[in-house]
Amino acid sequence: MASKGRILVVDDDVDIQFMLQFYFSGVGYEVETADHGKDAIALARRQPHSLIILDIMLPDMDGFEICRELRMNNRTKYIPIIFLTQRDERSDRLSGLELGADDYVTKPFDVDELGLRVGNAIQSANQIAEIDPRSKLPTGRLIEDYLRGLMRETRQWTYVDGKIMNFDAFADVYGFVAADELIRFTAMLLADVVERYGTTDDYIGHPGRDNFVIVTHAADPRRLQDEIEAKFAKEVKQHYSFIDRERGYVTVPETNGDRRVDLMTLALGAVGTQTHRFADIREITELAAEDRRRRIQGIVEPEAGRFRSTW
Repeated sequence: MASKGRILVVDDDVDIQFMLQFYFSGVGYEVETADHGKDAIALARRQPHSLIILDIMLPDMDGFEICRELRMNNRTKYIPIIFLTQRDERSDRLSGLELGADDYVTKPFDVDELGLRVGNAIQSANQIAEIDPRSKLPTGRLIEDYLRGLMRETRQWTYVDGKIMNFDAFADVYGFVAADELIRFTAMLLADVVERYGTTDDYIGHPGRDNFVIVTHAADPRRLQDEIEAKFAKEVKQHYSFIDRERGYVTVPETNGDRRVDLMTLALGAVGTQTHRFADIREITELAAEDRRRRIQGIVEPEAGRFRSTW
């Protein structure tokens, strides 16, 4: 069964953690748990989540502070949040909603009702905020709005355009369920690498299908790009059968005979304020895409003996 999404349960009550993990896993969600606020923030930044169930009272920080930090981060600001609390005070509900929480549930609660609230919150977020349901990343208008704001920034930044090469052939051979899982895998991989080598202000978007974008403020964006390409090339093989992994290609049936297609790679191109001044967001996206196409065609730095962007 395909996953309905990934839920992060943040509560220091082990019994509630177990109950929610058992219930939501049973109805098709992937579930992660955390009992401290700092761990929850790190998990949310490292992997895209469909929703966070957040207890207000935690050992190291309260849920309001966690919600505030998540809403200030480009990679977590759109994740729906449902507060759990033992208090039913109007001031607490208002505080949570003012911070951008999507719902508020008082303990003890009916787990089936919470399940309905979770499903509704995820569906509403996907429709209203234009979040891709597979990658859980912003798409369309949200990316455009972010880029317009980015052009007013005084800090240096680099825009990275990414495309999964040979994705269509993979989808043809392995089917749409495997293709959707590959999209989720790529989103998680990008979030993990950006968390390790980028900054807390970095942004990840999913314009559509096999395309992803990253905006990084890292001092060394080339290292970020190299790490993404290397990690994808290594870990994408787990999505293929043993035979395809060993021979390094898939065979796509066609009317004139089978066609060999290499295993997928993630091609990246980049452009940034280090070398350019931009007139509009279309110029940013077109220059980065052009850099990606040049890399695919084989522009190589002689001394490095490998593809290298011309940032």
